[in-house]
Parts: sequence; C-alpha cells; structure tokens
Amino acid sequence: MTVARALATFLTGVSTADLPAQAMDHAAMVVASTLASAAFGTGIQSARIVREMSREQGGRPDASIWFDAGTKLPVAQVARVNAMTSDAAASDDSDLRNIVHAGTPLTAVSLAMAERLGASGEEVLDAIVIGYEVAGRLSEPITPGFRNRGFHGCLGAAMAAAGAGARMLKLNAEEMAQTIAITAVSIGGLATAADTSVAREYHAGLAAMHGVNAALAAQRGFKVEERILETYQGFFEAFGGVDGTEAGKIALAGLGESWDIVTDMAIKLVPGGHPYHAFAEAAAKAARAGGFAPDDIATIEVARPGLTKLSGPLHPVDLIDMAHSPANFLAAGAADWGFGWINANPEKIADPVVHRLIDKVRVGPQPTEHAALYRQGATVTITAIDGRFARSTVLLPHGSGALGLDWADIEAKYRALVPASGLQPAAVEASLTAARTLRQAPNVAALIGLLQ
Repeated sequence: MTVARALATFLTGVSTADLPAQAMDHAAMVVASTLASAAFGTGIQSARIVREMSREQGGRPDASIWFDAGTKLPVAQVARVNAMTSDAAASDDSDLRNIVHAGTPLTAVSLAMAERLGASGEEVLDAIVIGYEVAGRLSEPITPGFRNRGFHGCLGAAMAAAGAGARMLKLNAEEMAQTIAITAVSIGGLATAADTSVAREYHAGLAAMHGVNAALAAQRGFKVEERILETYQGFFEAFGGVDGTEAGKIALAGLGESWDIVTDMAIKLVPGGHPYHAFAEAAAKAARAGGFAPDDIATIEVARPGLTKLSGPLHPVDLIDMAHSPANFLAAGAADWGFGWINANPEKIADPVVHRLIDKVRVGPQPTEHAALYRQGATVTITAIDGRFARSTVLLPHGSGALGLDWADIEAKYRALVPASGLQPAAVEASLTAARTLRQAPNVAALIGLLQ
C-alpha cells in the first residue's frame, strides 16, 4: 500500500466521534485566530491585489470572501483569497515541528467548502483536525531538509488544504490518496523569496487553491502516480532530500496515538514569525527579572539548539522585515518588557530605541542540557553595562497547544485585530461568539454573514 493510501485509509476510517474534544476545541480556536489575522490583512496591498483579480475573473457563486460584501465566487478562488489575506498579516498559527502555517489554508478551505456544500460547523472543525494531521505527518519526514534545500513551508500548507478538502467532500480512501498525490505534484515555493517579500502570502493562497482543486479533481476521478510521496525523486526525496521508504515509515508511525493539532499546533498570540516568538518572550522575562531599562543594556545574547547566526533582516523597515527579524524580536522584547500586536505597527517597527538595541544582539553557545525540550524555544541572557545579568529560558512559546490554550487569549487576539476590517463592535462580538460555538452550528451561514 502506498503512503498516501495508508494515511488516507486511516483518516477516512476516523469518525468525528473518534476525535478528541480538545482537538475539536483547538480547531475552533484556529478558526477564530485565522479570521482575526485575515481581518488585520484586509488592508495589505498584496491581499487586495489578488482579491481584486478574483473579483474581475468572477465565476460560480460558491462562497464568500471574508470582510467583503461583494458577490460570492468559486470555492477555489475564495479559499485562495481568504488564505492569502490571513497569511499576509503574519498573525496566524504554526505547526511547531516544521513551522507550517496550516490553520490558514485549513480555515479558508473548510469554510469555503462548507458554504458550497451547506455543511455544518462540526464538519468544518472535523476537516481542520484531519487536515492538520495530513500536514504534520507529511511535513515531518522532510523537516528540516526542505528548508535547507530552499523550499518553503507551503509544501505542508498545501497538504493541509488537501486533507481538509477531501474530508469536506467526504471522499473515500482512494480519492483522498489521489488528492494528496495531486497536491504533491502541484505545489512548490521558495523560502528565500517568502522571507523577504510578499511571496510568503502568495504561497499561502496557492496552497489553499491547489488543495481545493486537487480534492475536486480526485472526486471526478482524476488520477496521478499514487506512489509520488515515496517513489524515486518523489515528494519526500525531491523536497526533503531523504529516502522515500524511510520517510514513509516516519509519516505513518503511531497513527491515531495523538493528533497534531493538539500536540504540535501553536497559535500566534503576537505577530511575526513563530520561530522568534520565544526570543521576544524570553528577552522580556530577562529584562523584567533584571529590572533593565534600554539604556542599561550592554548585550542581548540568544541561544537555541542549532542556532549559529541570526537570519533575516537586521533592522526591519516594514511588516515583512519585522516578521522575519529575530534581532527585532529580541530587542523589542527587552526594550518594552513584552511583545504584542502593537509591534506590527509601522511606528513601532521604526522605534529608535529598539533599533539601538538590535545592534547589541548576539548569538551565544548552543544549549546542550535538555536540548530536546527546546521546541522553537530559546534562552536569552541580558547583560547590563554595570555587569549585572539576567537569564530566561522559554522552551515553548506562549500559545502552544502543548502548554494548553486558553480561549481568553484567543478572544483578546480577536478583539485586537478584527476591528481593522471595519466591522462594528457588535459584529466583532457576535462573530467571535459564532466562531467559538461553531461546533453547534447547523451551517456556517451565520458566521459568514457576520463577516460581511
């Protein structure tokens, strides 16, 4: 049996009742988080351009673009636009094993499909759980190889969309396997462009669209090479540089023992790249512990297993730079004793106090004690001019499912970001309630209507 078929056979055999309650609750949190990020992204030029293009092209009225009162559009186009709008704001979620922003395409695909099909809120959450599992399992064997070879995490994001699309359409095992295989031959994406430009959100839009189209094609009987994941020069080998057979064993190990959306999903409770959230959190804790004002600080040293140098732009000038600047996370956390949504504002990105501290950031020796416990975590040591120092270690960033997620944090994020879409306060609160209680909704019409 192929890897795609084995995974699909297991997943199509799982009923909603088999899924842990925590997994379904996390899925609802992903919906609220994704909508919040999309609201913040509505005014970003890249998202606006693709939204306008999709409007011009028109087509079958399947589903709605979020925070847009225009007519409905084809499901694949809506999934693309909504995913891109969320990703553009760099405020979505991540799978901490591979830093794939799976929740964005999952929410975009599942809600669009639900509109087209008249599906329930529970079916949406079920599809998100299944899609997260597909993304996590097929990304794990090629991580970090795909990044080392220059590819972007949209590889996994597309697999998330494929899994969700297949689940929403209630495809059988053969059809879901084909959905995965078709997606594997559809997606690419270069990390170097995504780290420095709006190519990042373009990737996200394509990932969602490819997943939808693959599911629709598989439903109609379209077939490609089902062994494409594990075969010679297939998905695992081409993108990850790993042996396909061994990679397949990793992807299928322990099916059903745990669920990726519970153990590995993390929701962004601050903006920017998830690998650096722990940098800001640890820097803020160290600065508070030492009682250090910015002018007191001589150096800010960060350590993490595998970290040898700082990547990304040193001094950010815009949201894209900020999202990929580890030095900025460290400096801003130390300067303000915290890091939040305000750090995505242009004025804060240009803060001269933060930029002076950026020049004091250093990379320290890699931790050797309990190194396996660092999951996008970091140790930050701040040394003052007078020789005093304070150190803080954050093994998992706040908002990680493994630490336990709190709806209060999700609600605070929603209320902070959704007003950027222009929704009135009453609609903000009503849509938040609709997202939180989505599992009880007979369809998604009420939630989508509140986003127009």
